[in-house]
Amino acid sequence: MYICPVCKKRLKKLDNVWHCQNGHSFDIARKGYVNLLTTNKRNPKNCGDNAEMVKARTDFLDKGHYLLLAQKIAGIAAKELNSTKCPIVIDSGCGEGFYTCIYARELSYAKIFGVDISKAAVSHCMTRVHNQGISNCEFAVASSFELPFGKGMADMVISTFAPVSNDEYARVLKKGGKLIVVSPSPRHLFELKSIAYDEPYENKPNKYGLNKFDMKDEEIYEYKCHLESSKDILDLFSMTPYMYKTSAEGIQRLKDLTELEVTCGFCIQVYNKKSGF
Repeated sequence: MYICPVCKKRLKKLDNVWHCQNGHSFDIARKGYVNLLTTNKRNPKNCGDNAEMVKARTDFLDKGHYLLLAQKIAGIAAKELNSTKCPIVIDSGCGEGFYTCIYARELSYAKIFGVDISKAAVSHCMTRVHNQGISNCEFAVASSFELPFGKGMADMVISTFAPVSNDEYARVLKKGGKLIVVSPSPRHLFELKSIAYDEPYENKPNKYGLNKFDMKDEEIYEYKCHLESSKDILDLFSMTPYMYKTSAEGIQRLKDLTELEVTCGFCIQVYNKKSGF
């Protein structure tokens, strides 16, 4: 299913190596994923979340705070795939695999491919699938803006809190393919920002420029979540872009908290690939 990141020819698996006809090869890591982030545009060792960030994200998500969201997306995906036989789904920007594994369980008839630029995150994805006995998932280190898949390969792409690529998603999706994009709603984590910032603000809608897609549906999905420890609060904070633009005083106010009720709010958009692309 993969294509070579160097010459774009199809990769074939032989033993523990992926090869293309032009002699480029990519070893499969001991855990089972392949690193295809080898272009001169990026340093594969330093991309995406580091091990510490992956641990914080894992600790938070494994508490189940976003489980309702993951199940909601899986349900929408199942409805959109409908009667598609053996569908192929790409989880673009899959992170450490929390959502991907839920999609794999709920869409057991599908083949799921998770892609992320973070080697630490993809490594943890493999730990998840091994621990949970999931067999319909594969993972690769790669960019959402240079997906390692051939044209028209996938039935669906899902992007959850991840970069969105209009051209790449249209390229890899089949005719009539589906795209699900999940982003923060205006009130997402507003209570957290009210502690961290002197002047909290609502999130503005993301503009993705998806001119190769038609929006089919859009839904704001929100629920309250009670965080019962300082660690949960700080783990959540470290998952957000707010971490990089919060003052030392704001961070300290968060550290002083022992519990917090926050709004978990998500904008879920479903798109159809336009004909002609």
